[in-house]
Amino acid sequence: MATTPSVPVSGQPTDVLPVVSPAARQGDHEGVDLTETRSAVGPDLGSDAPEAPDAEVAAPTRAAGAVLLVGGLVGAVVALVLLLDKIALLENPAFVPSCSIDPVLSCGTIMKTWQASLLGFPNPVLGLLTFPVAAAMGALALGGVALPRWAWWSLQAGTTLGLLLIHWLIVQSLVVIGALCPWCMVAWVATIAMFWFTTVHNLRAGLLGGAPAGLRRHGWGLAAWYLAIVVAIVATFPAWAAGLVGLG
Repeated sequence: MATTPSVPVSGQPTDVLPVVSPAARQGDHEGVDLTETRSAVGPDLGSDAPEAPDAEVAAPTRAAGAVLLVGGLVGAVVALVLLLDKIALLENPAFVPSCSIDPVLSCGTIMKTWQASLLGFPNPVLGLLTFPVAAAMGALALGGVALPRWAWWSLQAGTTLGLLLIHWLIVQSLVVIGALCPWCMVAWVATIAMFWFTTVHNLRAGLLGGAPAGLRRHGWGLAAWYLAIVVAIVATFPAWAAGLVGLG
């Protein structure tokens, strides 16, 4: 009599999936770089982390912002002081301005010339209208606000016009009038620096056609510019300059 083989009965189903060992699972992913896979798919859209700013543009933007802010504030204060002195001089011809120190450093001498009111009103009025605007835009740039292109182009145009004006005044002071205004010279320094750093920023940002080679060490050019003005002053007033250093 044939017997039927007994089959062990258990409480678990017999149609279960085959068990895959951890080693086999590791082998399936061997050679696959998950980082490359994620980068191929695209950036993580759920991430709120902002993109890092381009260091080539961010650094000159902050530098230009700082110079515009400081230069604009200094220029505005200088313009206000000069305007108040000019009003006092108009009211009292015997008034001695605060920056009249000696025959060479004499704001009063310059204030009485037609060059001091080039457009029919005192030149400091132009400073009071423009320096605060530059300071405000500099504060925005220093604070990380991305100024539009037209704003940087406007700063470029404004600082260029200011640069031309102060160099015309420098020539007039040295060649025609024969006197220097100390407060005016502070405005010269501020305007040149504002023009320089605005131009460097716009070149690096591609707003003026690209940056020339060697622009990273642009500070030497600015120092040479200031030195040239000092040399011109010394050459115009050699005896006065010698007296300042005790050689007169």
